[in-house]
Amino acid sequence: MRVPPIWSADSYGPAILLIAATYVIGTTATSRWAVSLLLFAQIGTVFYALRVSRARPSIRLAAALVFVLAVLASVWNLFAHGRTLVGITFLAGSLLYLLAPLSILGDLGRRLDVDRELLMGALSTYLMLGMAFAFAYKCIAAFQPGPFFGSHGDGTLADTLFYSFVTLTTTGYGDLVPAGAPGRTLAVLEALLGQLFLVTAVAKVVNVWRPRGWRDIHSPGMAPGDPDSASVRPTDRSNEE
Repeated sequence: MRVPPIWSADSYGPAILLIAATYVIGTTATSRWAVSLLLFAQIGTVFYALRVSRARPSIRLAAALVFVLAVLASVWNLFAHGRTLVGITFLAGSLLYLLAPLSILGDLGRRLDVDRELLMGALSTYLMLGMAFAFAYKCIAAFQPGPFFGSHGDGTLADTLFYSFVTLTTTGYGDLVPAGAPGRTLAVLEALLGQLFLVTAVAKVVNVWRPRGWRDIHSPGMAPGDPDSASVRPTDRSNEE
């Protein structure tokens, strides 16, 4: 399979740039219009990721429904304000960044070689998971009665993004801790998914990666040690003589 150029429309390279852009917007979003801009940026990012990963019809249908919810929430957020509206806005953002990884993982699972696109697709999935949980934390903060981080309040979106990626990577600095049960439960789930993703990604790479020298000796799809591998080994010159 020919690997597309890194910045082509068929590569995960632009997806990583779009995710980075939404992260930057998220860390600086303090006003209502900035949150709406963030949601529109997410819609574009997820739309691109679904196209590159050749999403299945079921995922496209679910994404279309979330797109409608996200557009309505982002427009509504420009003209109204309230904790319920904030919660719905971040719920739409979280759902967007949960749908795209499902499609990307399906695409990566169909790949038979370890190449640049597989690695960039895995990185895109990992980044989207971290941001999806961050928006989910903001959604919980909008609906639960007390502050999400206890004495630290609900925290800014930048604080929540930082906490999410610290949890996803199981770094655990401990400077920000959810005060309520919903946030703590979600944090445990994020930490487990973060570790599971890394283990699965490494297993995928090990499973499909073969040193170039092995490909010269063994037939396609045949790993060293297979019973039939002896039939494709180079002929011993001493036997020919």
